[in-house]
Amino acid sequence: MEFKTWLNSKIKITEKHLDIYLPLKDNRQKAIYESMRYSLFAGGKRIRPVLMMETFNMFNDNENSIMPFACAIEMIHTYSLIHDDLPAMDDDDFRRGKSTNHKVYGDALAILAGDGLLNKAFETVLNNISTIAIPAEKILKSLEILSNSSGTEGMIGGQVTDMFVEERNLEYLEYMHKLKTGALIKAACEIGATAGGATEEEISKLSDYAHYLGLAFQVKDDILDFTADEEELGKPIGSDEKNDKLTYVTLLGLEKSQEILEDYTDKAVSSLEIFGERAERLREIAEYLLKRKN
Repeated sequence: MEFKTWLNSKIKITEKHLDIYLPLKDNRQKAIYESMRYSLFAGGKRIRPVLMMETFNMFNDNENSIMPFACAIEMIHTYSLIHDDLPAMDDDDFRRGKSTNHKVYGDALAILAGDGLLNKAFETVLNNISTIAIPAEKILKSLEILSNSSGTEGMIGGQVTDMFVEERNLEYLEYMHKLKTGALIKAACEIGATAGGATEEEISKLSDYAHYLGLAFQVKDDILDFTADEEELGKPIGSDEKNDKLTYVTLLGLEKSQEILEDYTDKAVSSLEIFGERAERLREIAEYLLKRKN
């Protein structure tokens, strides 16, 4: 199957399950469901669930077993975007070509929608234990990875280091994005491999792949903020420079950032050598993210 066709099929599977796990409810708190679903179904590449599904499928073909975790990680990612866009943080009006959550529902409901998605992520796993045909110890380990990656030593910690920049150098920048962007990407691969039954060596190699893929993903985002078509990107460009944010481009320039992007991508792909053809889709994902335009 051609890569884009395959990728779109995985996205459709993810969105089908997201709709099942987070239905719209007609009750007194229905506004929170509307707000949560507004952002959850506002588009996006669904890279984290796709990575989790594919790493799981490398070791276990019962894909339905990993779907609660795959949807949970997308819910956590979406909650982080809602909160990142708030006036107290990045103060963005548009994301993916649509008004940000707080612009539609107000700051208070946007905060609660983010909180709701974080909580719903863990509800989704725990409420669907019966569909997860994975040994209990692997479920617990996967929950540990998920919670750690989204906490203060993961994604939240990365956001803090981005908001309160203490140093303007490459080491600080990599540390920040290893947490802010990379933690959930790494968690996606580690959970997929762990739940699928990979060996410790295989999990380690997939963790290396995800580490460099996460950094490459962020470098590409930084480059796109300077070079992308605004309509295609779905939000205003040039905001990083305008706000004096620490990014690969503001620190190193476009040319050096492109070199680093290619280096990270090469390192990600090199980490997959032990898997041979089994990891071909993961290589294609790395190439797709390298060349993306939004």
